[in-house]
Amino acid sequence: MIEEIMSLFTGPLRNKIEKKIGNRWSMLQEIRIRMNQPVEIIFDSHTEWMTDLIADKQDATYLINQISQFSLYRMEEELKKGYVTIRGGHRIGLAGKVNTTNGYVKAIKDMTFFNIRIAKEKIGAASPYINALHEEGYCNTLIIGPPQTGKTTLLRDISRLIGSGWKHASPVKVGIVDERSEISGCLDGVPQHDVGTRTDVLDACPKAEGVMMLIRSMSPDVIVVDEIGSAEDVLAIQEALRAGVKLMCSAHGNSLDDIRKRLSFQPLFQSNMFDRFIVLKKSDKPGTVFQILDSNGNNLMKKRVEENEMGRSATISHSNHLDRVRNRISFE
Repeated sequence: MIEEIMSLFTGPLRNKIEKKIGNRWSMLQEIRIRMNQPVEIIFDSHTEWMTDLIADKQDATYLINQISQFSLYRMEEELKKGYVTIRGGHRIGLAGKVNTTNGYVKAIKDMTFFNIRIAKEKIGAASPYINALHEEGYCNTLIIGPPQTGKTTLLRDISRLIGSGWKHASPVKVGIVDERSEISGCLDGVPQHDVGTRTDVLDACPKAEGVMMLIRSMSPDVIVVDEIGSAEDVLAIQEALRAGVKLMCSAHGNSLDDIRKRLSFQPLFQSNMFDRFIVLKKSDKPGTVFQILDSNGNNLMKKRVEENEMGRSATISHSNHLDRVRNRISFE
């Protein structure tokens, strides 16, 4: 990961940024470069500014050349979307002057703002929760959380487990619609992250179209999509569910109630199409699950804790009873 990121910067920038980060790569979220402004380093728990390091035009030009391999033409589609995915699955957000044609974005020109988002593949992130998403088959699941709470990280590992199999389930066919190239981190069509051995990916494809394409062409058992929200997304999801395909999705939101209030989601809730809701909260460790709710709003995590506590209580009670018996026998 270090070399993939550091190769984007000129020598002076590279040396100082690498020294600043030190051995904290596992906690790094973003490196933000803004021309004529201090470099910003964002970690899981805080932000640090490099006030002694001001990026200039030479740094911006070098970064653009590294991203595009000295050919902006090959980045034409990416420039319309405002981001580029590089080797390792890292995503670089771009901003600057926007060129439009008939009201549509044609490209970003004079790029002077860069957000290097570090891709973090956390193998095993979903392992403690996957059992709650499986009941004689996978449950239609929606992951809910504010930005940077680890929705994509969790979704990626869920895909890996479903596509490769785990303790209680054999691998099944998974289809990922990776519109922003973040789940699988594809480079030239090849996933840079482990998303499962039986997993097929439609990279850089709009979600609504991609869901239907996968159903027609790849016959998936489970479809994985990130950050649904539009009415078109919801319509595609409804079609997939009617076709008997299970869904693993994510959406921006602070709670289940927050999602329920959105007009575009109303058809999904009216039809009770989701069986599970995973709610994430802001934390120093992205991917930390706050709640797993069933379709009735019952907190399955709380239920599991209560069952464990009841089990421990019974064990302690039984143990105390044996101690009393032993003491009585000894006394007699």
